[in-house]
Amino acid sequence: MSRVQLALRVGDLAGSIDFYSKLFGVEPAKLRPGYANFAVAEPALKLVLLEGEPGQATVLDHLGVEVESTDDVNEASKRLTGEGLETLTEDNTTCCYAVQDKVWVHGPGQEPWEVYTVKADSPTYGSDSAALASCCTSEEAAKPEGCCA
Repeated sequence: MSRVQLALRVGDLAGSIDFYSKLFGVEPAKLRPGYANFAVAEPALKLVLLEGEPGQATVLDHLGVEVESTDDVNEASKRLTGEGLETLTEDNTTCCYAVQDKVWVHGPGQEPWEVYTVKADSPTYGSDSAALASCCTSEEAAKPEGCCA
């Protein structure tokens, strides 16, 4: 199963968790300091909430497509490269409290998209240098240490 991911940077994490729990009728699948994610079955959505500065308006952090396997990530990478898009591949990167394989591309408005698979849970948010270079899209001051979004 694939599902679209929407990652939002929010100024009120607790209020956002409450709102999205009510909107989608599910509780977060993962809660960590400064972070929550929802695995919504209908519509098929992975909603990620990243804590921003208190009081800031919610902003888009990045978009993604969660796929089932590393093979799916590799197929997406080959397809995107074949379409002439510039890609950045990350294998075994720790990001968002998970070990992931992923490929990044940017849309025409520089919006970052990732195609990724989660390989394992992680006790840490993430600090891989490649991840920092590829997916930190908003001001670094607004992100937790080691953020990869």
